[in-house]
Amino acid sequence: MKKIITTVFIAVLTAFLWTGCSNKLTISSDYDKDTDFSQYHSYSFYGWAKESSTVINGINQRRIEAAVADELDKRGIKYLENGGDLTVSLFIQFDQKTGVNAYTDRYMGSPYGYGYGPGWGWGYGYATTRYQEYDYVVGTLVIDIFDHQAKELIWQGVGSQVVDDKPNNKEYGIKRAVRGIMSKYPVKPE
Repeated sequence: MKKIITTVFIAVLTAFLWTGCSNKLTISSDYDKDTDFSQYHSYSFYGWAKESSTVINGINQRRIEAAVADELDKRGIKYLENGGDLTVSLFIQFDQKTGVNAYTDRYMGSPYGYGYGPGWGWGYGYATTRYQEYDYVVGTLVIDIFDHQAKELIWQGVGSQVVDDKPNNKEYGIKRAVRGIMSKYPVKPE
């Protein structure tokens, strides 16, 4: 009985941790190590890559732009309509993925065993495993920052995570994702 309870506890804990991690933000970034990022004090938006407007609505585009602007502002980099020291470009894409859950049910035989004498092991048992497929969407946001004068990419941040379909969580989720991506920017918030 103790072994069954432990097995159930481990299965529930694993399911809980797996679900909790499914919305984890995966971040990567790269930058030009020869660039002095402290020399940049202003930026302008280049805009969105052409394909982005077909996969994300205007409300969420503005939310992402505002979150990026907030993060740059925290670093002392101010917005200019045109001609900033930096040019910021945004790109987003969504990928449909399929995952699999596996559930195993176990049945153990009597403590006297099957075919064994009393006290010899647990005896017979069997297990059944059920598989369940599910679909989910992974969103990837790419933030490219260019040196405006040199017209060269100096920093790129990429964040990917499972998309949360709850409308009341989108604004918070976008801010959290952009903050996570921008945490890799070489200049830290003031």
